[in-house]
Amino acid sequence: MEIYTSIIGAADAPEHQDALHHLEHHHAVDVLCLSRADLARRRLRTWTEAGHEVAIALPRDQQLFDGAVLALSDDRALVVRVEAEHWLRLAPRDTAAALRLGYFCGNLHWRVRFDQGHVLVAVETDARLYLERLDALLAEGAVMLAQDRETAG
Repeated sequence: MEIYTSIIGAADAPEHQDALHHLEHHHAVDVLCLSRADLARRRLRTWTEAGHEVAIALPRDQQLFDGAVLALSDDRALVVRVEAEHWLRLAPRDTAAALRLGYFCGNLHWRVRFDQGHVLVAVETDARLYLERLDALLAEGAVMLAQDRETAG
């Protein structure tokens, strides 16, 4: 198992682009796909897409991010990628329903964003659990599920 204790840089940084491009053509770039929640962790043990077990032990002043380069040599690289996020798109019936929904989401500490009058809730566990919590608002028609799920990368 390989242990990574620092971040070399960003995959889109000019000083790394040529090397990574060359390694990609030789199928020598491995990817560590993490959830958005895992980005906040400094220590973790997981597997890369190529099936290699890795451990990360970062100092407090470094944080993982999408495109973080953990390894870069002449023959291989390891780059962090964040899994696509899934969102529930909720359409409040009116302003009062929007306020209730906002208050509800805030009390549950759900991560949200807003788009064209809709409230988008980040699905960080099973979507069914979110829908169960929203059941009363959905049943009375105060909130409608505008779209089952939306993916954002």
